[in-house]
Amino acid sequence: MTALRSSFIILLIFLWAGVLILPQLFVLGFLPDNRYKLPRLFHAGLCRLFRVKVEMHGTPSSVHPTLFVINHISWMDIPVVGKALKGSFVAKQEVEGYPLIGWLAKLQQTIFIARTRPSVRNHKDGMQEHLEAGDNIFLFPEGTSSNGLVLQDFKSAYFALAEGYKGEKPLTVQPVTLAYSQMDNLLMSRSLMKTVAWVGDEELIGHVWNFMKSGRVTAELRFHPPVTIDQYDSRKTMAADCQRKIAEGLSRALTARPEPQ
Repeated sequence: MTALRSSFIILLIFLWAGVLILPQLFVLGFLPDNRYKLPRLFHAGLCRLFRVKVEMHGTPSSVHPTLFVINHISWMDIPVVGKALKGSFVAKQEVEGYPLIGWLAKLQQTIFIARTRPSVRNHKDGMQEHLEAGDNIFLFPEGTSSNGLVLQDFKSAYFALAEGYKGEKPLTVQPVTLAYSQMDNLLMSRSLMKTVAWVGDEELIGHVWNFMKSGRVTAELRFHPPVTIDQYDSRKTMAADCQRKIAEGLSRALTARPEPQ
């Protein structure tokens, strides 16, 4: 029965994508100011189909643009963040070539880059264009996914966006903790987290299939106070501070502790 249900969900996902593709193409061509509305609806539908409940704690920045820096755990991060916020993702170059997924990512104005330091510098102008147009950007500064329990080091090269921003005011950067904190209303254990976290060279299709056979998951987005580059002596210091805040938020989320007032 579980396999049958999972197959049915996959069919519904394709149907849901098919329903929204043509309207999104129309919006991009004729109503570009509304280009993020249908993607949010699409991601909300995915969260529902995958049985992921999204909880938000704290206040998302209302400044446009904002660079949201978020820890990365799974492919499921995209629907979770995409449901909650309007903006463009930064994804590794390989995603652009994925069948269907790459095309859907383009429809949401995803920025594709190779995850190397020189490439980050080379693509900085493209990301700056989005920011200077007022678009929010979602950035995973670890550069890859973690095990859902401990963060990997943030790459400070990504924070050069804050240094090079040419707006009237310094770029608003908001650190956000993403945590998969519960499954079937039980705190997420190390063994259960393996079902959610997509790490290493694990095959994507197999991981998605196993995830669909698991229980109902609670995903938390914990929004920390926004910062700007002028509060730090360098982008490395900014990256380290954002990493610390997100790591502390992850620890609290996994142990069901609230954020400090």
